[in-house]
Amino acid sequence: MSATATGAWVIATEEKRLAAMVRAARALGGTVTVVAVGPRALADAASAAGPDGVLWLEPAGAEPVEAHAAHVAAAAADAAPRTLLATVEPGARALLGAAAVRLGAAVVPGVLSLRTEGEGVVVECSAAGGAAIATLACPGPLAALFAGDDDVTAAAAPSAPVRVLDDGTAPADLRVVGRAASGRSAGVRDAERVVSVGRGLKAKADLALVESLASTLGAEVACSMPVAEDLGWVAKERYVGRSGQHISPRLYVALGISGTPQHMEGVREAKVVVAVNNDPAAAIFRTADYGIVGDLYDVVPALVAALSS
Repeated sequence: MSATATGAWVIATEEKRLAAMVRAARALGGTVTVVAVGPRALADAASAAGPDGVLWLEPAGAEPVEAHAAHVAAAAADAAPRTLLATVEPGARALLGAAAVRLGAAVVPGVLSLRTEGEGVVVECSAAGGAAIATLACPGPLAALFAGDDDVTAAAAPSAPVRVLDDGTAPADLRVVGRAASGRSAGVRDAERVVSVGRGLKAKADLALVESLASTLGAEVACSMPVAEDLGWVAKERYVGRSGQHISPRLYVALGISGTPQHMEGVREAKVVVAVNNDPAAAIFRTADYGIVGDLYDVVPALVAALSS
């Protein structure tokens, strides 16, 4: 089994966005192959996601997936797919990069959608910190770091055949020799509770108000794109949105955030969304589970007092 010159490869090291990438690749025409580097469960998930076939590599023992970058690159050179897709997960990104070098492919980050146009591929990708969408045409091989919709159910289709990718290529001499906590917070990505702030905040010094609510809830502090990108009041790794962090907390409290689609895509998987905004027509109230119409400077101290009593 191999992809044709017009086919696509989806490089997967985790199940997240797998079905969405297969769907995006399927829209390009040609064969779709998932290269799954990980445990058998990942290969099985890839098989059920709707590709034509799955090539599976299982790192041995303490090998990280990055140890198989040369293996994946050599297989890509033989198959010559026109398009490669992967997530920004570090291991997947390393595998994509190695394959892109062998294929001489253009690497495009933040890809939201893809389509064929003549002999090439046209992509829409996030630009200007998520404030704009750029359209790029690529006549040759393309390596796309996929940031499109992840709320996709695998297409109903027979399970694709799974074949072990074993052409004799030796893995790099890499081993995980230890793991230790960094001593720092894991940040917003894996937090159970997140308190996020938008342009309703008037000054950087007023972050203390947001932090007081976060401390009371045992939550991490996050923000919308303008607070990090334009104002620089919060670290960029705490920006939630289409081109920022995609999070799935049990509780997401949005303070002074209008609720643009770009922002809400980042919290699509939040279990409960609580919105505080002084504009009763704010878009966020259409998707929030609970809404409070009011000034965050009045509401937040009241919430802290109520939660502390």
